[in-house]
Amino acid sequence: MTDVEEVEVVVAHHERATLRVGDVFLKIDADQARTDIEVEAMARAPIPTPEVLWRKPPVVALAALPGTALGRLGEPSTASAGAWVAAGAALRVLHDAPLPPWSGRSLDETTSQLDSECAWLVTNGVLPPEVVMHNRRVAEAALRPWQPVFTHGDLQLSHVFVDGDEITGVIDWSEAAPGDALFDLATLTLGHQERLGDVIAGYGTDVDLDVIRAWWSLRSLLGVRWLVEHGFDPTSPGCEVDVLRARAMRDLRELNSRA
Repeated sequence: MTDVEEVEVVVAHHERATLRVGDVFLKIDADQARTDIEVEAMARAPIPTPEVLWRKPPVVALAALPGTALGRLGEPSTASAGAWVAAGAALRVLHDAPLPPWSGRSLDETTSQLDSECAWLVTNGVLPPEVVMHNRRVAEAALRPWQPVFTHGDLQLSHVFVDGDEITGVIDWSEAAPGDALFDLATLTLGHQERLGDVIAGYGTDVDLDVIRAWWSLRSLLGVRWLVEHGFDPTSPGCEVDVLRARAMRDLRELNSRA
């Protein structure tokens, strides 16, 4: 690191920041409990994760992963179909692993948060009420009891690194917890629905597609306010607001075609 000429700010907001210094990522988090979970989850996960080089609160230093991200929300993914299949297979290995010993978000907590976020979206005019309410109805399918598995909890496609058709590692484990397997599948394919078939092929078992579609709506509804308040733009093409609008419009077209 002594020969590094610049420091790259990867992401920064008032809760945490990630800097890249050469081949080392420095994660600075105001919530040390969150960092504790991230480090412990990476140690327990049976799939590739970044090496923890050192930790001195509030900083943890992680080695850079080889390869490139599977993609980014709002942008076309250039990764091969084989890479997406491999991502599904890695996810199945994680979900088959023993549960971490800490608790995850309950169904009641998720339902309560969904109600409050929908109200916020309508009150603040972020989306038309009919778009919010339609997606709220779609999201109902995800609000059912699930058998908890070891979930990553924030498996955005930018958190999965690949080299060709091989998974080289998964980053950002601070949300890892017992949870719904289909939430991870939905998060991975959010905004890239055309890749769901490849992911399921790698996952290797039947899944309820209606529940995955419900999680697409539910995750998007839950995420918009956080993104706005932390300086991100959920209205960027292909991102959360687009996902919600597209779902409402697609379902309306299907309804009209049956009429």
